[in-house]
Amino acid sequence: MPQISELKREFTQRFGEREDEIRVFHAPGRVNLIGEHTDYNGGAVFPAALTFGTTLLIRKRGDRQLGLASTNFPLSHAIPVDGIVFKEEDDWMNYPKGIVWELAFRGIGLSTGYDLLFHGEIPNGAGLSSSASIEVVTAYALLIMEGRKADTVEIAVWSQHAENEFVGVKCGIMDQFAVANGKKEHAIHLNCDTLDYELVPFRSGDCKLIIGNTNKRRGLVDSKYNERRSQCEQAVKDLRSVFPELQLLGQLTLEEYRANESRIEDETVRRRARHVAEEIDRVKRSIEVLTRGDLAAFGTLMNASHDSLRDLYEVTGAELDAMVDAAREVPGVLGSRMTGAGFGGCTISLVRDSSVNRFIEEVGAKYEAATGLKPDFYVCDIGDGVREWKGEA
Repeated sequence: MPQISELKREFTQRFGEREDEIRVFHAPGRVNLIGEHTDYNGGAVFPAALTFGTTLLIRKRGDRQLGLASTNFPLSHAIPVDGIVFKEEDDWMNYPKGIVWELAFRGIGLSTGYDLLFHGEIPNGAGLSSSASIEVVTAYALLIMEGRKADTVEIAVWSQHAENEFVGVKCGIMDQFAVANGKKEHAIHLNCDTLDYELVPFRSGDCKLIIGNTNKRRGLVDSKYNERRSQCEQAVKDLRSVFPELQLLGQLTLEEYRANESRIEDETVRRRARHVAEEIDRVKRSIEVLTRGDLAAFGTLMNASHDSLRDLYEVTGAELDAMVDAAREVPGVLGSRMTGAGFGGCTISLVRDSSVNRFIEEVGAKYEAATGLKPDFYVCDIGDGVREWKGEA
């Protein structure tokens, strides 16, 4: 948690002293614990909010300008509330601008201008949802400041729409949903198509989650992502010979898929579809084992998820595999897998408290020796979704 008093001092240095109250809001980053490349196939994902994220300090202005600044980036300036448009040169500011545009699109125009100072603790480009965190905290804060209802499911949908249509990034709903609706010591079992969800207790006991950032640039993600999607769509077309109404792979049970897998003509397409069917089943089994507090069984499912993403879906790459291989050699590691789209980005590992320091030291050294890249590690807990901070230092 950042020092709010220090951030308030920086706020007044940037925007001046005024009598209007400075209010403080926070939205977390997120990590997907299991359930990778299932979202666009109509399956479930299993993300959790983190305890670190984006803090927003906000105060009303006397005009119709938005003052935007960040402790993380030098770019800052004021823009008119009315007639907001996307500008590439505005960089990170397009995310909060997109939310103001989205609120206007939803018929919620702002009654006045605001000064906003963002402080991000999420490593940029690590795949932990810094953009979703900015969007959700902006939407939540502006709705509260305007005296409006702040429905966190609506906020997730609106934030995704803003990123899709204003920023131009065709992301799914998982990131914004987890950031908006997370709960301390719980993961979210989310169906990305219906937005049906349940909070599942994640009692980490004597374990920690450790996020490992490979610091590998993810250059292949877009092209390979589109390729995987088209392969899954081909699998659906082939399986319609048995299931004429089938739209998405996630509509099949694992048993139905296995009984009819031979209908998929291309062997590569078959492997892609098998990963999806089995990964959706792993999400279901994860809920079962976590409900009874069996962390060791969950770790085994994490390992199986990574192996499937490596061998069947082929989206891991040398760096993610090197980090996971090194992690699994450390005593006290219950499970380790890639998280996110793949081809770089992060791993997530479940590690006994007593092994955390050894994990960071040994995995860091082995990974750097194998790849020449220096990794970063974040020991984290599962935290709450977006909220206002009141009376906290």
